Amino acid sequence: MSQEKMAFWRRNPHVEKERRVKANARDYNDKFSYADNRIKTSKYNIFTFLPVNFFEQFQRVANAYFVVLLILQLIPEISSLSWFTTIVPLVLVLVITAVKDATDDYFRHKSDRQVNNRQSQVLIRGSLQNEKWMNVRVGDIIKLENNQFVAADILLLCSSEPYGLCYIETAELDGETNLKVRQALTITSDLGDVLKLMDFDGEVICEPPNNKLDKFTGTLHWRDNKYSLDNEKMLLRGCVLRNTEWCFGMVIFAGLQTKLMQNCGKTKFKRTSIDKLMNTLVLWIFAFLICMGVILAIGNTVWETWVGTRFEVFLPWNEFQSSAVFSGFLTFWSYIIILNTVVPISLYVSVEVLRLGHSFFINWDQKMYFSQTDTAAEARTTTLNEELGQVEFIFSDKTGTLTQNIMVFSKCSINGQTYGDVYDEFDQKVEITDRTACVDFSFNPLSDGAFKFYDGSLVEAIKQEVPAVEEFFRLLALCHTVMPEEKSEGNLVYQAQSPDEGALVTAARNFGFVFRARTPETVTLWEMGRAVTYQLLAILDFNNVRKRMSVIVRNPQGQIKLYSKGADTIIFDRLDPSNEDLMNTTSEHLNEFAGEGLRTLALACKDLDEEYFEVWLKKLLFVSTGIENREDQLALLYEDIEQGMKLLGATAVEDKLQEGVPETIACLNLADIKIWVLTGDKLETAMNIGYSCNMLRDDMNEVFVISGHTLLVVQQQLRSAKERILGLSRVSTAGEIEKTHMYAEDSVFEEAIIAEYALVINGHSLAQALEPQLEHLLLDLACLCKTVICCRVTPMQKAQVVELVRRHKRAVTLAVGDGANDVSMIKTAHIGVGISGQEGMQAVLASDYSFAQFRYLQRLLLVHGRWSYFRMCNFLAYFFYKNFAFTLVHFWYGFFCGFSAQTVYDQWFITLFNIVYTSLPVLAMGLFDQDVNDQNSLRYPSLYKPGQQNLLFNKRQFFLCALQGMTTSFLLFFIPYGAFSVLVKEDGSHFSDQQAFAVTIATSLVIVVSVQIGLDTHYWTAVNLLFVWGSLMVYFAILFAMQSDGLFGIFPSNFPFIGTARNCLSEKSVWLVILLTTVVCVMPGLVISLLRVDLFPTLTDKVRRLQQSRKRQGPQEQNLRRVRRTSSRRSAYAFSHQQGYGELITSGKNMRTGPGTSASSPQRTAHSSNWIENMLKKKNEVSCISHQEAGATESSTGVIQTVNS
Repeated sequence: MSQEKMAFWRRNPHVEKERRVKANARDYNDKFSYADNRIKTSKYNIFTFLPVNFFEQFQRVANAYFVVLLILQLIPEISSLSWFTTIVPLVLVLVITAVKDATDDYFRHKSDRQVNNRQSQVLIRGSLQNEKWMNVRVGDIIKLENNQFVAADILLLCSSEPYGLCYIETAELDGETNLKVRQALTITSDLGDVLKLMDFDGEVICEPPNNKLDKFTGTLHWRDNKYSLDNEKMLLRGCVLRNTEWCFGMVIFAGLQTKLMQNCGKTKFKRTSIDKLMNTLVLWIFAFLICMGVILAIGNTVWETWVGTRFEVFLPWNEFQSSAVFSGFLTFWSYIIILNTVVPISLYVSVEVLRLGHSFFINWDQKMYFSQTDTAAEARTTTLNEELGQVEFIFSDKTGTLTQNIMVFSKCSINGQTYGDVYDEFDQKVEITDRTACVDFSFNPLSDGAFKFYDGSLVEAIKQEVPAVEEFFRLLALCHTVMPEEKSEGNLVYQAQSPDEGALVTAARNFGFVFRARTPETVTLWEMGRAVTYQLLAILDFNNVRKRMSVIVRNPQGQIKLYSKGADTIIFDRLDPSNEDLMNTTSEHLNEFAGEGLRTLALACKDLDEEYFEVWLKKLLFVSTGIENREDQLALLYEDIEQGMKLLGATAVEDKLQEGVPETIACLNLADIKIWVLTGDKLETAMNIGYSCNMLRDDMNEVFVISGHTLLVVQQQLRSAKERILGLSRVSTAGEIEKTHMYAEDSVFEEAIIAEYALVINGHSLAQALEPQLEHLLLDLACLCKTVICCRVTPMQKAQVVELVRRHKRAVTLAVGDGANDVSMIKTAHIGVGISGQEGMQAVLASDYSFAQFRYLQRLLLVHGRWSYFRMCNFLAYFFYKNFAFTLVHFWYGFFCGFSAQTVYDQWFITLFNIVYTSLPVLAMGLFDQDVNDQNSLRYPSLYKPGQQNLLFNKRQFFLCALQGMTTSFLLFFIPYGAFSVLVKEDGSHFSDQQAFAVTIATSLVIVVSVQIGLDTHYWTAVNLLFVWGSLMVYFAILFAMQSDGLFGIFPSNFPFIGTARNCLSEKSVWLVILLTTVVCVMPGLVISLLRVDLFPTLTDKVRRLQQSRKRQGPQEQNLRRVRRTSSRRSAYAFSHQQGYGELITSGKNMRTGPGTSASSPQRTAHSSNWIENMLKKKNEVSCISHQEAGATESSTGVIQTVNS
């Protein structure tokens, strides 16, 4: 538990049932010991760093194991090796890891300080004073100004806008960049003066701190009255104030108790699966070590009893050595020390060096550098690299991660004619690229310079004043809820509650129909250079059922017109029968647009008769003042007037994906990586992006939509979907399997097209499905589906979904996001990836890896991740092999030295073997080796699968490499032993000394492991060659130096093997023994390896063979062909628009009254006042957050099936 949490629980031992906060009363609020506004994401402080970090490090079994060995080596009666051989590397490992952890935590502290030291204006002792964020306390009244971040969770008291309204952007919370409205209580909305605010002493009684972003329940007690509070009165930490000059608010929750921080989750100590496996293997090796020690100790006891007693005259026992059994006991511990090198501490030093090197390779990769923002990929941790090669589940945010959150007016259909495509002189369609010439809008001084359109024929139609085209753009300029802001003459900025609306109004602006100004009663356009003011008679607002919005206006000629836009199927049902031919043509165009992944809207208009409208208006006024069934009555009236419309055309808006997203998703799918999208957006928005990314496709067997509100309904929907999948799977045809194989050699898109099912579930259904009794059913169904999309989810729900998969699936999870709303899932997943995008740096700061574009995830996993896993596995297998071969020679030697714990090699060889003689070649292999190059890693995503299945290094592989090492040690000992029994020197004398025997075995060992690493290396570099040959040369140089006359003369007790190497290695017969030993040790493994590759080749072997055959050819570009979709039209309007804005505009609440307000007729004024009264009755509904998802996706083919209860 972190220090902050421990401190919090010390301050507040009881669980908070409700919160009481009094304004301007710090002494009163301090009684409750509420959290201050300081945040803390770091793990350590200066006092806890050493104990906590060492506690974490000693969770590695090996570190504890080496401490025990160190203690044993300090006991002279049993130690046959010096203690420094263990303590130096152990301290080195602990220090390197501690420095790395301290560096990581320093950056967290730095980030915390940056946030905590932001300035805020707080009302203290009668005046506004600048305070650091961390000094803001519950109950304080703070002032926020435009474009400022909200410092804490505050209750909105008043603002610069009429009726206490203010606008906020919640991208940090839910990923949505469209503006949302908050409104203060009427009773507090006029407290804009500092003196009035000082006198404000209201008390809020509300819910305790929680993580529910969309819910708040409380009551304000002031002046003997009670006022109900809900989420529409709250500004949450992480929001940004927009289009509001200033506002005042009262702090309700601060610091770690704010809803944003409650959703962040806690920082976890992450370890890789290989780390955990190594912990298990160390325990097994320790058990094996004890077994060998017991065998040798028993051997010593038996030997001392039967043989050793005869040698007591020459080898007297020590004073404390009273019996053969006690001698065996001491021998046991001596052998434990001698044989401990089966797991040398240098293994852990090497692993840390490898991980650091792999991290640098990620940081240095130019192909993951994004030049537009000067952002390089960054490995923010060095401990998880090999786990990047084992990912099975990716959990991705949508907004800012898959998409750029930029809407672009791409194409349109007007009066049966499509615009937006570019054709060459042969009338062939040309693909639009960055080099394609844009339309020149210089004829329009009010055009937006950032707007791009490529089809010049639409501009020509405007200049020729084609009536249908003019009416089309007039509708786009009138029928919306956008607010204009003219910062200077001609410098228009549109504040749209959704990016779609902004894109459409901007398109109309560029084509000469500029939306310039609005009042509650008028809309002013600039039509082809002429100012035209329309009288706004009514707004028939959007809602989730209607899926359309209409406006009724009176033009300067006195005509009354209705303009409507909405989902195409909804509009088509309300057209006049005379539009049938045009409707069919437009429908074909809509299918084309949908096939390109564009979001579509249909546009229609209607001329209204004056008398008919007057009658309708009277009905509207009557219904608006009613109490019972008002919503239903209004819907019927709207339906009545929206009949018999004339079709104008359709728009196609592109929700711009980040570059390369569909290709990346398709490629990752081929690697058997399941991608789940977890987003705060609406169901329709999320599904549309699913189609754009090719995660959802029209040829899928079924797309299940789970949208139940109760536990029973959700359970029934999940079961129904699961039964349907299992039922359909039984009748799947063999033809599909053949199709899969056929496409396997073709493009990425066509390979990925064989998916069958998709699951889409919204937030309130997910909340029920995550209950303990349903979570297994949800997980089973989700894992049967190729694609899973969860929409309208809170940050904590994202973390719960990730945790569900982590808990029940033995699979590596990766979460990727770019906003603060993604922090909790990034921390929960095995690997967290932050996209440094438009939604702040919170996700990057909490992540393990970061880069600028989603498409780099493909290279991170399929290249760096796969290589890191491959290298680490080969490194570990080789390391265990060479150390078993090196160490177990002592075991065989024990049977020939009276089990006396005498070492075969001299102590210097034992000390230097892992540190000098064999360390660099295995490091070079672990850093630079690659089975296939990066192009083929991306071209054949199936190469990634062995990592997911843990095939390259597991318990079985460990046993095989340990067995190979034991066999090698056996041969290393017994071949020279047998040879030396019959060998004679050139002068006829025998090799009778143990030192010559030791040098022969040591030299054979170094050569054998060097040859073996040469055979195990797949990719040779100059560094590998240098390290292998260099290590051999260093071995011989040190060997001859340490056994030279000079060193013996200076340190006779430390270098007793004088002249042995010179005498031994000068004999040809010794070199023949070394050659024989090397060949016999290496050949079996080489033969088995060659036979396996030839008879049972893996995909990697096949690709390597292909790579070698193509080595002389240049790199080949992969042919990625996008699969074109048909049908499944999706209305952009149903996605982005939210109910309530129309009422807000006509009420005038969001506009400052001024001298420029247009005059209106008496009838209009009367209607307006009644409309405002109606809105006042419904003032709690001005929120732009929908309580339900926008209308269901329309599909002309009926591909999407909603699972009904």
